[in-house]
Amino acid sequence: MRYRIHHLTQYRYQQPVTLRHHNLRLRPRSDCAQQLLSFGLEVTPDPSQQTAIADLDGNTTLGLWFEPTPTAQFTLVTTADVETYRSNPFDYLAEPWATTLPIDYPTTVRTALLPYLSQAHDPIAAGVVDLAQAIAHRTDGNVGLFLTALASHIYETCDYTTRATGHPWPGGTTWTKRLGSCRDFAVLFMEACRAVGLAARFVSGYQEGDPAVAERDLHAWAEVYVPGGGWRGFDPTHGLAVSDRHIALVASPFPAQTLPVHGSTQEGGRVSSSLETKISVEILAR
Repeated sequence: MRYRIHHLTQYRYQQPVTLRHHNLRLRPRSDCAQQLLSFGLEVTPDPSQQTAIADLDGNTTLGLWFEPTPTAQFTLVTTADVETYRSNPFDYLAEPWATTLPIDYPTTVRTALLPYLSQAHDPIAAGVVDLAQAIAHRTDGNVGLFLTALASHIYETCDYTTRATGHPWPGGTTWTKRLGSCRDFAVLFMEACRAVGLAARFVSGYQEGDPAVAERDLHAWAEVYVPGGGWRGFDPTHGLAVSDRHIALVASPFPAQTLPVHGSTQEGGRVSSSLETKISVEILAR
């Protein structure tokens, strides 16, 4: 699939502010599943310096620095052409030692995956552990069946709600409520995977969706490291394995490290602002 994505992000401030350093995570990644063919970025006010930066997870971020000139608004417009390739999300053979839970990772692999295997702060809620163990029991510990069953179960059991702002809820909160946004479901899926020893990370990006719907938002899903298959995406919001109709921006074991725009003003949080975003995903070729 080939897509053209337009993404407008605009902050309006109640009074002029001075922009400090900002980090953008709005450039689609390039890997074996998708390639960025072209990318354009328009920034108002013009930054005094702009550079591409590779972060710890291999994502390409964009650093912006500004002159100390007050501005009443901050506008970002990105345009990207992306081609996606993974029409079959199961086009791999897992390593023989990684087909059944629990996986006995070789030491070097486990060491590299440690940030994706454990929680950074709070432990996984007991309800999420019970959910993961129930799905593992139902699928006889088969890793592939566990992942697809978990994505389907969250989709079938939980109700979707729109939350325009705010950090993802912990998995225990989402599972107790049986309610959440795409980022909440992604975190719930990640925590359930980690509860049975599967490495998982959070992904921010775009999803093709319904072409008849004009308004879009950023989407979130999860990726799980499957030995023999690498990082594989699962979207519990839609109950499916990710193929060629998702376009990833960035991935991280920590959802906070995938925020599309991160920065500050000299005035800090003392100045109120409003945020407007507009996203369009155009299909160029199937």
